Amino acid sequence: MLNQFILLGPPGSGKGTQAKVLADKLKVPHISTGDIFRDHITRQTELGKQVDSILQQGSLVTDDITNKIVADRLQQADAASGFVFDGYPRNLVQAEFLYRLYPQVRAINLAVPDDELVKRIASRRTCAKCGAIYNLIFKAPRQVGICDLDGGELQQRADEVESTVRDRLVVYHKQTEPLINYYQTKGTLINIDGQPPIAEVTVGINQALGL
Repeated sequence: MLNQFILLGPPGSGKGTQAKVLADKLKVPHISTGDIFRDHITRQTELGKQVDSILQQGSLVTDDITNKIVADRLQQADAASGFVFDGYPRNLVQAEFLYRLYPQVRAINLAVPDDELVKRIASRRTCAKCGAIYNLIFKAPRQVGICDLDGGELQQRADEVESTVRDRLVVYHKQTEPLINYYQTKGTLINIDGQPPIAEVTVGINQALGL
């Protein structure tokens, strides 16, 4: 079976982490739309200029442009043997586009209750100097409020405050959660409990995929 996967899950479910781990194990590229956007902007491609202009205005990149950039990325040689997507597709329009290109894509859904997600994200702290990320629950710094690496001040990002996290989850439930049923209907959905520690979730994914 082809190594073509997408990771589904709400903010804070760990899909980014698990996507990287799975891609490394399968020796295929880990692809996120954020990385693709930045690459096009850096290279100043026509699509990159469009994306940069949209982001500068504080708007969301349209499905049409996102799909074009994804299709371009999947034409690169390293994706010939497979890929693991993180953060794409985000809605049914994008899912339909990807299905037309790669109908055998399998979706791994990391299921985590909202209250657990809020607790996880609201507990994150980021070093103002080096950008190192801590979590007061899973990976607390040795000294409260201070980075272990360079002594920088640990700060909470505006999008990780509880009220903002709950707003992000509302958007997820409306726009992205319907993809779970979409891939269930296609017969390509793999549900994984995303609540255990990272290593245990990885084991669950590997067992589900027979790796």
